[in-house]
Amino acid sequence: MTLTELRYIVTLAQEQHFGRAADRCHVAQPTLSVAVKRLEEELNTAIFERSKSRVYPTPVGEKIVQQAQRVLEQANAIKDIASNSQDQLSEPLRIGAIFTIGPYLIPRIIPAIRKMAPKMPLYVDETYTATLRKRIRQGELDAIIVALPFNEPDVVTQKLYEEPFVVQMASDHPLAQQSSIEPNHLTDQNVLLLGEGHCFRDQVLEALPNLRQQASDPSGLIRTAAEGSSLETLKHMVASGFGVTILPQSATGDSNPLLTTRPFTGTPPKRCVALAWRASFPRHKAIDVVREAILQSYAKNSNA
Repeated sequence: MTLTELRYIVTLAQEQHFGRAADRCHVAQPTLSVAVKRLEEELNTAIFERSKSRVYPTPVGEKIVQQAQRVLEQANAIKDIASNSQDQLSEPLRIGAIFTIGPYLIPRIIPAIRKMAPKMPLYVDETYTATLRKRIRQGELDAIIVALPFNEPDVVTQKLYEEPFVVQMASDHPLAQQSSIEPNHLTDQNVLLLGEGHCFRDQVLEALPNLRQQASDPSGLIRTAAEGSSLETLKHMVASGFGVTILPQSATGDSNPLLTTRPFTGTPPKRCVALAWRASFPRHKAIDVVREAILQSYAKNSNA
């Protein structure tokens, strides 16, 4: 058995689909299928059950996949130890970020990272918190940018800054006449939120209990965007007059004459943005560069 085969079965267990697992492993589907079958034959046991719609581990396969994941983590730790003896700012750094942070923060921090570490290749991935959690543990990512709370064994999490939420609406919306928005002003509004699985949706509903009540009421005015949608999708819908939405301040973007943004009255709801990395990751200088770039970007954006 090889580390490559172990990586294949761990990825297949996560994706439950040969095609998607092959795409993630950057190999052809037949290559992955043959490797999995070969490993099953070597172990003389079925690791996966296969149906027309999906693939999933057998009971013994679950145990094998869990052990394979631990082996891969240890293999990555060996690589980290080796890379620690080299220039920490010359090896590639793989950064992940949640969908509601990445598009707005990453473009701003890349120039600063390039300036501080010009020889360090940078790879960026944007996805859900749950996926980032798996990839940081498996060594597929070196650092991730997430919203708190975020707790994961053997992963260090450091709070960087707090970001307020704002309300965005069409420029001709009645609420645009107000200088700030009371949370209860949204009770009778058609509020557009991201779909299930987005942590930002959960944060909004947690911070604004009146919206949580609407979301649980089938007759309420909360509208959930389709799965896979983004904050940019919500902004386009708002500009078209479908309702109002709540955004992190960094997502309000460039001036758009069709949109108006208003702060909340008083102390606004907010989220805490943090940087997380494996406790065993030895390239502390690379982490320092990313942290400093993020803090510089936040300070510059706050003063703009």
